[in-house]
Amino acid sequence: MTHSQLSESRPDWRDHGVRIIQSDNLDPNTPQTPGMNRAAAITYASAGATKLWAGQAIIHPDAKTGAHHHGALESVIYVVSGRVRMRWGSQLEFVAEAGPGDFIFVPPFVPHQEINASAYEPLATVVIRSDQEPVVVNLDIVPVEPPEEVIWVDPGHPLPPK
Repeated sequence: MTHSQLSESRPDWRDHGVRIIQSDNLDPNTPQTPGMNRAAAITYASAGATKLWAGQAIIHPDAKTGAHHHGALESVIYVVSGRVRMRWGSQLEFVAEAGPGDFIFVPPFVPHQEINASAYEPLATVVIRSDQEPVVVNLDIVPVEPPEEVIWVDPGHPLPPK
C-alpha cells in the first residue's frame, strides 16, 4: 500500500478526533428544571457525539430542583464540589447524600430531586446521559415527609458490622 492509499483509508483525526469544549463555551440552551442551571458541554452540535450527552449542573446554596425524570435515559451525576441530597421515588420518599468525588446513578424514569445540602456553598456537578435526546420531564409531586434515608451499598461492598 502506498503512502497516499494509506492516507486515504485513515479517518481525518484532525477534524473527527478529540474535541475540547472550553468551560466558557457551554450551552445553557438545554431543557431546565426549576432550581438548577444546566449547561450542555458534549452534544452532537458541539462535539459530534451521537450516543451520550454531558454537561454541568449548578444548584445555588440552600436551593433544590423541582422533581423530574429523564425518560428512558440513564444518567450519571458526578459531584465536583458541595454536597447533594438526592431524593427519589414516586413521592420522593427516599433520600441519600453524596459529596465531592462521589458518583450517582439515576435509572430511566426514576422521579428525583437534587437538593443543595449547604446553605452557603453552591453545588457543582457533572451530568452524563446515555443519549442526545434532551429529555427533562418536570413533575408535580407532593413529597412525603420525612423521607426514608437510604445508604448506598452494593452487594460487593457491604457495610462493616456495627
